[in-house]
Amino acid sequence: MDNHNIIVRVASPADKVYSEMITSEMEASAKARGTGIAKRSPDYITKKMEEGKAVIALTDTGSWVGFCYIETWEGEYVANSGLIVAPEYRKSGVAKSIKQKVFQLSRERYPNAKIFGLTTGLAVMKINSDLGYEPVTYSELTQDETFWAGCKSCVNYDILMSKERKNCLCTAMLYDPKDHYEPTETKEYFEKKSKVYERLIQLKQSRFLSRLRKFQSNPVKLKSVLFNLLNF
Repeated sequence: MDNHNIIVRVASPADKVYSEMITSEMEASAKARGTGIAKRSPDYITKKMEEGKAVIALTDTGSWVGFCYIETWEGEYVANSGLIVAPEYRKSGVAKSIKQKVFQLSRERYPNAKIFGLTTGLAVMKINSDLGYEPVTYSELTQDETFWAGCKSCVNYDILMSKERKNCLCTAMLYDPKDHYEPTETKEYFEKKSKVYERLIQLKQSRFLSRLRKFQSNPVKLKSVLFNLLNF
C-alpha cells in the first residue's frame, strides 16, 4: 500500500474507467472467501455512477481503492451493496469510510427509507452496527422480486430458495429512520455479542459447505439437505 491520501466521494460518470476493475475484484474476493456474492457487470456499475448512486475511494494519484453503491426497492427500502476494497488497502479503515459515505448519501437522497444490507462478513456487521443498523430477519427486508432475483448469480442461491428466502449464509441488517436505536447503542450491543455472531457465521458456513460436499453426487439427498439446513 502506498502512502498517498485516500479520497472517498460520490462517484461520477467519469469514474466508469474503474468499472471493470471493480467487478473483477468483487468476483475474486468472493472466490477467495469461499462465499457467495451476487455478480454485477461493468455496465451495471457504470450506471450506478451515472445516477449518482455510488461511492468510490481513490488515492490522490488516481489509483482505485474501494467502492459501494445504493439501490432502491418499492420506494421504501434502500440497499447499500457491493462493498469492495482493493486487497492492498484492506484493514486500513477505508471500508468504514466508504460505508459511512454511502450511508450518508442514502440518508440524503432517501431520508424516509429503510436502509438494509446482507453480509457474510463480521467486519461489515461491525461497521453497520456503528452506523445504527440492527440484525433482523429476512422478513423485515424488501420483498421485491427484482431484489431477490439479484441473488441468482450467487453460489448460495439454491440455499436461499430452499429456505423460502427466510435464511441463508448472509446476515440481514437494517436501519429504520422511524424506529431505531442510536449508533452508540447498536455499537455497544454488537461488541457484547460479536463472539456469538462470529460463531454463528462459522457454523453456517461449516454446516452448509461440509454437508453439501457430502451429498453433491446425490441430487435427491442434496435437495433435502438444502431444505433442512439452518434450523438451529
